[in-house]
Amino acid sequence: MPPVALVLIVGLVMWLVAVSAPRVDVGETLRLAIAGILFLLGIVFAISGVMAFRASKTTVDPRKPEASSALVSSGVYRYSRNPMYVGFALVLAAWAVFLASAWALLGVPFFVAYMNRFQIAPEEQALGEIFGEEFTAYMQRVRRWI
Repeated sequence: MPPVALVLIVGLVMWLVAVSAPRVDVGETLRLAIAGILFLLGIVFAISGVMAFRASKTTVDPRKPEASSALVSSGVYRYSRNPMYVGFALVLAAWAVFLASAWALLGVPFFVAYMNRFQIAPEEQALGEIFGEEFTAYMQRVRRWI
């Protein structure tokens, strides 16, 4: 499943949970400020990841890691092996805060667990086969998420 589609599905489920669960009573200004900051950080992470891939002229399609032509380890990839996914998780966290729902926050760890198991693990296996020791050294230097 494309990660963007998963974000949309998880976001929809988070909204469904939020409308049927009690809201967390936080001041609206604070809630919107936190949601806005998380959202902007998420967008910055995701776009930085895409831009680094584009600059290296390699695929941004996570469903085809075998099409990777370069191991990107500069820019935001010095801090996270998956900045686009970090960005998506931050956007989902922003959505939960915006919805004022503690229960909706459960969407974030679900997204992370799903991505670890069904997206990142296969990507890392494919990248290990393509880039070998270089990728192994990169994995030892840089955390999976942040």
